[in-house]
Amino acid sequence: VQLQASGGGLVQAGDSLRLSCAASGWRISNYVMGWFRRSPGKEREFVAGITGNGVRTAYADSVRGRFTISRDDAKNTVYLEMISVKPEDTAVYYCAADHERVIVRTLSKFYNYWGQGTLVTVSS
Repeated sequence: VQLQASGGGLVQAGDSLRLSCAASGWRISNYVMGWFRRSPGKEREFVAGITGNGVRTAYADSVRGRFTISRDDAKNTVYLEMISVKPEDTAVYYCAADHERVIVRTLSKFYNYWGQGTLVTVSS
C-alpha cells in the first residue's frame, strides 16, 4: 500500500500548481481521498477531500474557491489543482486515504494511509 505525492515546487504568489497523488499496490476507488498540509510551526490541517464516487467534495475555508480536488480512479490518482496561490499556502502537502466511502471527514485520525508529502513553497 503506497501513496506517492508529487508536483510540489517553488512558485510565486498568484501562480497555479497541480499536485498528484498516485496509489500503488491497491485501488483507491472505494476510499475517500484527502489532501492535508503542514506549514512551518503549525499543526497538520485538512485541505480538501473527495468521496469514493467523486460526487462530493469538501474544502477548508482558506482554500475554497482556489483549490480543486479531483480523482481519476482509472489512473488510481488524486489531484489537487491550486490557483491563485498565496504565501500562506506554503506547506508540505500530504495525500491520504480514508476507509470511509461516502463522507469526507476532515480529521486526520480517520485517514489510514498517507503519502510521503510534497513541498509547496510560495514566494511573495
